[in-house]
Amino acid sequence: MNIVAEFFVVILKVLWAFVMAGLKWLVRPKEKSVAGQVCVITGAGSGLGRLFAKEFARRRAVLVLWDINSQSNEETAEMVRQIYRELDSPVTKDGSVGGVEEVPPFQPQVYTYVCDVGKRESVYSTAEKVRQEVGDIDLLINNAGVVSGHHLLECPDELIERTMMVNCHAHFWTTKAFLPKMLEMNHGHIVTVASSLGLFSTAGVEDYCASKFGAIGFHESLSHELKAAEKDGIKMTLVCPYLVDTGMFRGCRIRKEIEPFLPPLKPEFCVKQAMRAILTDQPMICTPRIVYMVNFMKSILPFEAIVCMYRFLGADKCMYPFLAQRKQAMNNNEAKNGI
Repeated sequence: MNIVAEFFVVILKVLWAFVMAGLKWLVRPKEKSVAGQVCVITGAGSGLGRLFAKEFARRRAVLVLWDINSQSNEETAEMVRQIYRELDSPVTKDGSVGGVEEVPPFQPQVYTYVCDVGKRESVYSTAEKVRQEVGDIDLLINNAGVVSGHHLLECPDELIERTMMVNCHAHFWTTKAFLPKMLEMNHGHIVTVASSLGLFSTAGVEDYCASKFGAIGFHESLSHELKAAEKDGIKMTLVCPYLVDTGMFRGCRIRKEIEPFLPPLKPEFCVKQAMRAILTDQPMICTPRIVYMVNFMKSILPFEAIVCMYRFLGADKCMYPFLAQRKQAMNNNEAKNGI
């Protein structure tokens, strides 16, 4: 009888979860403050990482920027400092003798570190520097990512390994470096910037899809582990955008008649949607919303039905123009080097 009673309680909790999810559609949850909190962003030197840095800077977070490219990372840091300067306006309060005195506002800072997240030694040593020079962190944005741009049989093994290391294994290293203190404090937020190609795949980017599937599997398992440990103060957010117009997949095309309805996402829009999810402790955000439906259909439809839909949309070979451009660019570089 106990298990029957517990089963009905579970049903009620599931229904209540649906109700709460529906309410969040109708009533926008209040965004939490991250002012003064320390935020580590990997891959901060360009693309989405740079935009995440700017968004967190506008909310007065302390930024710790990681990137393998020192110059681009410093460029992001200078953009962050400019945002800090724009936010830097004096605050007034009543003085002790009826006057008004200016109070300097909290001064957030930005720190930059050169780190190859694909190498665990680099991650662990950089994380130790952060602890010594900045302190404990509150938010970890696992954003760094690479793509090889080769068909499987043409892709060097080293590039496959590199893709897996940066896009997937790095999440293990960064989380192992910063999670212990989060567990001790029961406070923190880990964000996994994955991809819709970690939910459903396409031809020609086997290594990239595998790495993003792995990152999502890691994220979901860790989420369950935190729940099992009753560490509800540590939040997790999974970000799965559709193709983002950052240049990473330049040339990727779906069927021309469908493309106006599913254009590449503007990076700014993608990050703003992700920020809203992070600041409201939303567990997962897919952009655009049709990604949720595609993922659901993939789970229930026969494989041949999915193949038919891919062919209709032009999604079965959408990466081929991108792969051809990358191959042509490599051939041109080899020709120049040969000269």
